[in-house]
Amino acid sequence: MAVVPIVPGKDIKHFMELALEEAKKAGDRGEVPIGAVIVKDGEVIASAGNRREEDQKTDAHAEMHAILEANAKLGTWRLEETALFVTLEPCLMCAGAILNARIPLVYFGAQDKKAGAVTSLYAVFEDDRLNHQVKVFPGVLKDESASLLKDFFKSLRQKAKAKKKAAKAAESGDLPADESGV
Repeated sequence: MAVVPIVPGKDIKHFMELALEEAKKAGDRGEVPIGAVIVKDGEVIASAGNRREEDQKTDAHAEMHAILEANAKLGTWRLEETALFVTLEPCLMCAGAILNARIPLVYFGAQDKKAGAVTSLYAVFEDDRLNHQVKVFPGVLKDESASLLKDFFKSLRQKAKAKKKAAKAAESGDLPADESGV
């Protein structure tokens, strides 16, 4: 099958910005800020953010939810002639779903050095033994995507540190001056 380009006049940056918006919404809900959108004929047909904590499901990644939404909208499991925009390099699970959905184009932001299955740890989309290949465009708005993730995890570490400090103070009976009544 021929790879279908994004409709002329539509900016790749625009679609990745929409994925970043989904990532920010996920982060606001306490999820790891990863977002995904699927585009067909120059229009967004599905969008999602990470929902693992919210759903308490292993497969609740942004890409997986976007794929399922696109399947429902188009009434088919085949997402040929679409493009996926995601803020973080897909993991093995999501790469498998992308292959099985027949998505021909993937644009992603930040690399995932710990779980990336597209360019970092593996290159599954380049394996010509598979019955479907995917053209990959890495690094689209990578700084913005990476910054969202770094800021999120920095905030988590700061909250954990503050919680630990408060627990230690409560254990020892030490209270901050404004709470001791002094």
